Amino acid sequence: MTSRAKTSLLPLADSDLWPDELRRSLSDKLFTIAFGAIQWPWLLRSLSGGKRTDKARLMAELGLAADALPNLGSWKADTGYLSLIVEQIAASRPRTVVELGTGASSLVTGAALAKHGGGQLISFDQHAGFVDATREWLAEHGIAADLRAAPLVEAPGDWPGVWYDIDALPDQVDLLLIDGPPWTIHPYVRGAAETLFDRLPVGGVVMLDDGARPGERVVAQRWRRRWPNFRFELVNRGTKGTLIGRRLA
Repeated sequence: MTSRAKTSLLPLADSDLWPDELRRSLSDKLFTIAFGAIQWPWLLRSLSGGKRTDKARLMAELGLAADALPNLGSWKADTGYLSLIVEQIAASRPRTVVELGTGASSLVTGAALAKHGGGQLISFDQHAGFVDATREWLAEHGIAADLRAAPLVEAPGDWPGVWYDIDALPDQVDLLLIDGPPWTIHPYVRGAAETLFDRLPVGGVVMLDDGARPGERVVAQRWRRRWPNFRFELVNRGTKGTLIGRRLA
């Protein structure tokens, strides 16, 4: 199976994402539908994953074949987000990177780590079959990463929706990449990533893909209130924007 075929395994619908023991409330369904209506201009723009020349330049920088990545855009990471990841890894040389949402970013992150210091990537995704396929895809390109299937369970704290049932992690996470779960579960679903913020050391960085999207903007407001020891900045590179937070104290 080609890498393009493997990356197409990720379902776009959220109907199979909710655990059997959890029920999605009618109010959450209606809220998500309403946000979809608000977000449609942004969603339309996100169908573009960036310029081919930018992707080719990124692949050359990482020593990967020009066709190593599938077509970007839609639910996939775009070249703006991917290039920011590479720049951050080159600058800080993290020892441990945790990623929420496996995919194109896993290939780029793994390659950047191999080039800049050899840190470890631990990536979680709710789709076990997609995790297996992505693991094979990375191996084809000589990239080692710890990819793990993580079922979705009830979200912690006051966050809506569901969250990853994450198993053991290192005490310290130098770089946290957030590109899941999908917004179709709930517009604020990625907010629960804050449960990992305490693992970031001073100088550690969190990067939230789709940062310009309305739901993620609300998440960012909450994070700014709850985590005054982080500085958050929205970087509008690419079609989706990236929220970057750095721990100050």
